Formats: sequence, C-alpha cells, structure tokens
Amino acid sequence: MGAVIPSPIPHGRTARRLEWAHLPPHVRALVEQRCGSPVVDARSQGAGFTPGFASVLTCEDGSRHFIKAASAKAQRMFAHSYREEARKLAALPSATPAPRLLWLHDADDWVVLGLEHVEARNPRRPWRAKDLEAAVAMLTRTAEVLTPAPGPLSHERFEVEFAEFPGFWGHIRATRPDLPHLEEAAALAARFAEVTAGDTLVHTDVRDDNILLGADGSAVLCDWNWPVVGAAWLDTVFLMIGPRGDGLDVDAALAAAPLTAEVPAEHVDIVLALLAAYFFRQGDEPIPPTSPHLRDAQRWQGEVVWEWLCERRSW
Repeated sequence: MGAVIPSPIPHGRTARRLEWAHLPPHVRALVEQRCGSPVVDARSQGAGFTPGFASVLTCEDGSRHFIKAASAKAQRMFAHSYREEARKLAALPSATPAPRLLWLHDADDWVVLGLEHVEARNPRRPWRAKDLEAAVAMLTRTAEVLTPAPGPLSHERFEVEFAEFPGFWGHIRATRPDLPHLEEAAALAARFAEVTAGDTLVHTDVRDDNILLGADGSAVLCDWNWPVVGAAWLDTVFLMIGPRGDGLDVDAALAAAPLTAEVPAEHVDIVLALLAAYFFRQGDEPIPPTSPHLRDAQRWQGEVVWEWLCERRSW
C-alpha cells in the first residue's frame, strides 16, 4: 500500500461551466422542446476540467435529462470535443456501460447533446475499496462489450495516438535533470508499443469524475472523448491512479482484477513510465483560464504515478 499523497484540487468543484441562464434563449427553447417539458431546475456538474455547459435538468413533468452544450464560435475547442463525444457514443454498442446519447443538435453555432440521465454519484474521494471494486467490475464488462472494437471506432490505435509520450522524457531531462532513474524510466516508456497493442476499444480517461456509481452497485463510464484501440487491461491501470494516491493497495487490486491478473508486471511498469512522462510534462504547461485546477491535477497524477513506479521497481 502506498502512502497517501494529498490531492490539491477541490474534487467535485473543479469545473468553471456555463449555467442554464447563460445559454441563449433559442438554445434553452431547443432543449425544452427536445426534453418535452419546460425546465424548472438545472444542476450544473462541478466535476471535470472543461467549461462547456453540463447540467442535470429537471423538467416540469418530473423527467430528468443530462445536457451538454458549447458554442461553436465562443468555445470552438469544446464544441468540437462534444461533437466527437456524440459521434463516439453513437457508435458504442447498446450493452456498453455508458450513458446513451438520445439526441444531438449541431447547428446555429451550437453543439448540444441530450444524454440519458443516470441516477448515480461519482466515487467518493478519498477512494473507498467498495467503489473501486464496482469500477473494476464495470471496466471488465466494458472490455467484454468492446472487444473487438466497434467498426466506426476501430481506426485510432493506442500506439499511434500515444506515440508522442515517450518523447516527453526529453522535457523532463531539461526540467528535472536530477530525477533519479530518469533514463531507466525513459527506456521503459520507449517500449510502450510492444505491450499496449490489442483489439479492445479503451476509454483512456478513467477517473473518478468520469465514473457514475448507482445505488445497486452498478457503474457506468462517461465522457467518451478519447477512446482508442489497444490492450484490454489499460483502462484498469489508468483507473488505479486516483486510488493509489488516496492510499489504497492498488497492486493487490490489479492482481485480483480479471483484466490485469495475468498481465506481466513489466508491462504495467512500461505504461506507468509512459504516463509519468505525460503528466510531468503537462503539469508544466500554462494554466488555461477555463480550467484553473487542470495543471494541479496533472502534477498530482504525475507524482502519484512516479511514486508508484519507483516502489514497483524498487528504485
């Protein structure tokens, strides 16, 4: 079990989002039309690191809806992200543990997604073992459904999309030249394509703010912006970063999880070295005004991954 590394971010309150009242009247009218009833309450989702509109809306008829929206002019990057999320959600098999896309509006300079509302909560922070077990079970089911990857999403490969990451150790050589075992870690990361290939669609952004846990113990995975095709076990390793930083014994969890129980330790270490390079480098980037907590979160994840890797390698 690793030592707790205190997180510097206010979990559940990291996003600066548009509110319902900020949406133009024609967008609000569109949403109410698609929902079939006037909106009487809007609860903005405070987790995550993007500024787009993301709210649970309650309508006059008692129905609830999860709506995302971004201006294609004022929030071009985030509108594109929502557009891509809609494309990818539409391609997921219905059995995928993910909220369903119900409708999409992509016109009049606005991208608006109507998503299935899931009555659930994010995993509590610090992570609890029971929540982690539910998340692991969900990822096991996700891998079953998404192997092989759905045809429309089968072209983006992990080894291609992550090809830049080993080079980020060059940034670390310049900024942290005294980091112990730097060259050994860089050599590990350089081997990532050898161990990450597969035919499963993996989410790649598995964090507590992208997981919803139901009262019945089930879980679903949200925010399908960055899925790629790779080894089925990758998402389970990504999941463990937050719990590791919160002090849980994630190596025991990996040994017990169906997707990772038989994965060689060296393969996990290679992926951790790859992730450490990414998080260290991203943590040094300027703070985006739309996401004031993003760099703190990335630096924290880098510290967690590095400490975890060093312990596993006895460095």
